[in-house]
Amino acid sequence: MFTTFSPKQLRLLRWWLPGSADGEHDAVICDGAVRSGKTVCMALSFFLWASITFSGRSFALCGKTIASLRRNLLTPVTPFLKSIGFGMREKLSENWAEISIDGRTNRYYFFGGKDEGSAALIQGMTLGGVLFDEAALMPRSFVEQALARCSLEGSRYWFNCNPENPMHWFRREWLDKTEEKNALHLHLTMEDNPALTPEIRRRYENLYSGAFYERFVLGKWVAAEGLVYPMFDPKLHIRELPDGAVADRRVVSCDYGTVNPASFGLWAHYAGAWYRVREYYFDSRREQYQRTDEEHYAALEELAGNLPIDCVIADPSAASFFAVIRKHGRFRAIKAKNDVTDGIRRVAGMLKSGALLFAPSCKDTLREFSLYRWEENSGKDAPRKENDHAMDDVRYLVSTADEAAGGGDFFAAAVTR
Repeated sequence: MFTTFSPKQLRLLRWWLPGSADGEHDAVICDGAVRSGKTVCMALSFFLWASITFSGRSFALCGKTIASLRRNLLTPVTPFLKSIGFGMREKLSENWAEISIDGRTNRYYFFGGKDEGSAALIQGMTLGGVLFDEAALMPRSFVEQALARCSLEGSRYWFNCNPENPMHWFRREWLDKTEEKNALHLHLTMEDNPALTPEIRRRYENLYSGAFYERFVLGKWVAAEGLVYPMFDPKLHIRELPDGAVADRRVVSCDYGTVNPASFGLWAHYAGAWYRVREYYFDSRREQYQRTDEEHYAALEELAGNLPIDCVIADPSAASFFAVIRKHGRFRAIKAKNDVTDGIRRVAGMLKSGALLFAPSCKDTLREFSLYRWEENSGKDAPRKENDHAMDDVRYLVSTADEAAGGGDFFAAAVTR
């Protein structure tokens, strides 16, 4: 529950009020650091504005997915709304909620803007306003289609986001054109959130590095460049599983390839860290011949030996290899989560915290760490498609192992936003 607000948070809460110095704007944009309080303050401001300005109208609440929208925006703001007298009736099966106060009721529809096809979901509506949670994660077509629905007199646009690449469409079309768009831009940092203690701020400062530090801690729109994992340090991260250590979990991660290299890693989880204890890496170009699915499976069996393996996490596109694994019946096969940028962020966080370690024998993984680089001048965050096969299987382990074990927040410290 809120106890106090910072000056910038108060400005966000009040910008739309009649007589406000900011009241002539058609839109508000909040960007900046993680944990700056922008999401919840914006949601609270949005519901107050809608309830005072309209009754019996429709609005849109948009996230990358409806699940993330509920988690990041609705769940934290709902108790506060109820505490100040709002009532809520939600229709989960139809993804809307009616929110009421003092006899005024409006309906809020929930939308996920995860890809270009999402634009069709919002066509045909008439809206009094729209709030975009994490606008920079949504395709331009979806955002523009939602904005086009806001045709009621007095309708306004609300955006919040964490920074991305400086060439991102949202930066170029909105942040660089605030005067043209008649938009109020509020940039918030962790210092603008009085709910964060100095200790919690330091925790976040220690969590990120490189471009992710500049974005999520400093709130800057910067390009990712150079090495993808500059925090990788052989002196810190090359380490054998301790003698006598008893792993509580074992997983094999696989980036499958026939023409491209195949990279498999055997991981042991011990004392809060994942150890890559050995690996299989086969480069058909280097060896000048290709291996079949069955030969790769035989290598998987050899890599695992007689150890109990919780699951094999593999490239989701490797359909034929999944079929071979299932045919043999020994391993539980799991499709890896394959969001590249989010996966890289998770790996970087675990490297910083010391939760990813590598045996000296994993020579191809260690080689790729020194070569894996961001694509230059691409206008988006994308690593080069070279020296990336062990990097991909490491990313699959970090992104997927917790879900494969049945959920939980195993990697929460590495991915908090």
